Amino acid sequence: MHLFLLLILRATAAIGQIDPAHCRYALGMEDGRIKDNDITASSQWYETTGPRYARLNREEGDGAWCPEGQLEPSDSQYLQVDLSRLTFLTVVGTQGRYARNSGNEFARAYRVNYSRDGLLWKSWKNRLGNTVIEGNKNAYTSVINDLHPPIITRYIRLIPVTKLSTTVCMRVELYGCPWDDGLISYSAPEGQLMMPPGYPIASLNDSTYDGAHERRRLFGGLGQLTDGVIGLDDFLLTRQYHVWPGYDYLGWRNDSLGTLPYVELEFVFDRQRNFTSMKVHSNNMFSRGVKIFSSVFCWFKPRLIAGWEAEPVAFKTVLDDRNPSARYVTVPLNRRTAKSLRCHFYFADVWMMFSEISFQSAADTVLPTQMTLMVTSLPANSTITTTTNTAAIPSASDPPDEINTPILIGCLVTIILLLVIVIFLILWCQYVCKVLEKAPRRILDEELTVRLSSCSDTIILQTPPVPSRSGHAVTGPTNTDSHYERVFLLDPQYQNPAVLRNKLPELSQSAEASACGGGYAEPDVTQCTPHQCFHSNAPHYAETDIVRLQGVTGSNMYAVPALTIDSLTRKDISAAEFPRQQLIFREKLGEGQFGEVHLCEAEGLPRFLEEGLPFPDIDGRSVLVAVKQLRADATSQARVDFLKEIKIMSRLNDPNIIRLLCVCVSSDPLCMVTEYMENGDLNMFLSQREIESTLTHANNIPSVSSSDLLHMSVQISSGMKYLASLNFVHRDLATRNCLLDRHLTIKIADFGMSRNLYSSDYYRIQGRAVLPIRWMAWESILLGKFTTASDVWAFGVTLWEIFTLCKEQPYSLLTDEQVIENTGEFFRNQGRQIFLYSPPLCPPSLFELMMHCWNRDIPDRPTFEGLYQALKPHVNQ
Repeated sequence: MHLFLLLILRATAAIGQIDPAHCRYALGMEDGRIKDNDITASSQWYETTGPRYARLNREEGDGAWCPEGQLEPSDSQYLQVDLSRLTFLTVVGTQGRYARNSGNEFARAYRVNYSRDGLLWKSWKNRLGNTVIEGNKNAYTSVINDLHPPIITRYIRLIPVTKLSTTVCMRVELYGCPWDDGLISYSAPEGQLMMPPGYPIASLNDSTYDGAHERRRLFGGLGQLTDGVIGLDDFLLTRQYHVWPGYDYLGWRNDSLGTLPYVELEFVFDRQRNFTSMKVHSNNMFSRGVKIFSSVFCWFKPRLIAGWEAEPVAFKTVLDDRNPSARYVTVPLNRRTAKSLRCHFYFADVWMMFSEISFQSAADTVLPTQMTLMVTSLPANSTITTTTNTAAIPSASDPPDEINTPILIGCLVTIILLLVIVIFLILWCQYVCKVLEKAPRRILDEELTVRLSSCSDTIILQTPPVPSRSGHAVTGPTNTDSHYERVFLLDPQYQNPAVLRNKLPELSQSAEASACGGGYAEPDVTQCTPHQCFHSNAPHYAETDIVRLQGVTGSNMYAVPALTIDSLTRKDISAAEFPRQQLIFREKLGEGQFGEVHLCEAEGLPRFLEEGLPFPDIDGRSVLVAVKQLRADATSQARVDFLKEIKIMSRLNDPNIIRLLCVCVSSDPLCMVTEYMENGDLNMFLSQREIESTLTHANNIPSVSSSDLLHMSVQISSGMKYLASLNFVHRDLATRNCLLDRHLTIKIADFGMSRNLYSSDYYRIQGRAVLPIRWMAWESILLGKFTTASDVWAFGVTLWEIFTLCKEQPYSLLTDEQVIENTGEFFRNQGRQIFLYSPPLCPPSLFELMMHCWNRDIPDRPTFEGLYQALKPHVNQ
């Protein structure tokens, strides 16, 4: 039953608009899924620096692709990659030619050109119009750049840029996911300016459109309607930084299109498709004259050279004058077959605004329409690691023959199966709607508020400001409201905290309080509300506000006993002052609201280290360190938080915990310098390796042994045992937060949250990565309760990552919302919760240990001391 449920969840998860924050999978340069003959170049220096050697982190040949001769500022030499299918490209990673310390060529900057058909090439530019992307500063460090906006393409060209004549070499990885939507262009009227009295001017144009602009119409390209960014309820607010009001929407005024009462949009697709529905994200801020469209009529064209079919699909929307929220409107397209659509969207008010449009089509077959009969085999939904082949489309004019008979029979059988699945999904959706209708409108009244528009919409939860000890409101990481887009399916009986306490007595047991707040007795929650408990001497679990999980630099902030923090003084910082001019910045690892994390080389570091601090084995070279730096625009509260973080870090002293080496606090900007390991993080390390075998030895494939994996597990449990002994709660334990040196020694770090590469591991609030929900215990997600016991849960997930060699994300078949729903099943404990599967490399006894970590009842989970003692004998064996 669980397997069947997973298949259904996977099918439903595949339907919907792509989210750029989660569409960040490596497309196969490094691991070879992109074949050599799909990688070409305008030129190459030698055979051993040909385009097939342009693979990130690989050292075959002479270590990279190098164009012929010196690169001149006027050159347009390029490396071209054929992705074999339309792809939603979100990230580009580059390196130079290191060649085991024998090379030192790299591209300091580059441009990106792309094409969806291999004929018409377009130049990528960011949201501010810049075309040049900052590249590498040395030959060995990889630089990951997000593409804002992302690209929908099949072919990609990377063009090195230089200001001086120089030698350039590149290694590359591309990140994204398949573009199953199939849309290759849309045409629309240009967006217009909105000048409301008393409000800023809103420019509602399609600023990232990559097609042609002629006669006030856009055609032949894609833009903001397909960039995955959904506009906010208030169209004047944006999800992007440094852009103008109205940026996220394309909008039109009803009197700007002549006498037409509608807006006409045309859509062209990569092949003929059998359309089931169209989803249009529309603004509905009716107080300012904006509403969703009143109706839409869509016509279909089976081939680009054919005429439009006479009968359209018509859909009338139900206008909502009570809820001003922007929303998706789903338009059924009745399984009509076409390669092109033309839709007329009729005005319901003065303005109409769209931010996203996506299409859903049947995955396996094309049904006949009233004017055309075609049988087409479409590729089934594929995973990121597979490539689909284009099927032949026979003409309707071809004479029938005996070969077509089995095809028609097969199609009919497929249609019947699809109808059965559709009926099941309809029944399932009706069940979910009924449950949602029973969902509580308020959960833990003092902590969360719910806004629910209908059973088909997303429930949006908001966390209100929480008073701090000083009495001032403590809000989230930004000044705007922080929306949680999540679905809770909790029974109404769980609305009241008193009912929660009766059903879960462990939440009020003093024994559990030691895991929550440094061994101090947790106050009796019957005597005060969660807000009132903030002012008591002993910390309440709600004090670890989940919105404040992210520190000022974007890294994680340890949850520590409040009394311990308050008792720390300036003299508790034992780290020496380091001359900031001796820090050479190599790569920005990540950033937060008020700070950044950089990878740096520290020159002359040893003489500044305190006695007892670890000294890296550097062979006479500069030491690689991670530097957290506070930006100049940081608030006074951010400065206080940053100094507290320094004090916290200065207390940590364990061989498996990242150490604070030194600080730069005598002048601005404030910096803390911590260890960094040359092998990077454990997630990247394991994902690039296979389990040790004769095959890996024979082919020189990077590998790890089972004993290596067990040794890593023991080290992580040892580091967490140390943190637990100090009553510190990590709150973001995962392989991305474990660093390795050359001897496979692991040190637990805290800045994985700030790295762009891992932003898909976090559930986002207002575009900021804050909640690692796939690693979080149910009580952390539903109650905001972070304890050593919730760290134990995350440790179990980390073990699962290690023994899958980090080849997939935990609960990879579930969307973020379904992961949260699954935590509700843990909460109800009715046997319907979904667990992670047992990895093939994992011994049964170890998987049993993981299952104990995921015990629903908090007191029944093992301690880190117990986990360390249970794992250590396996390593000795």
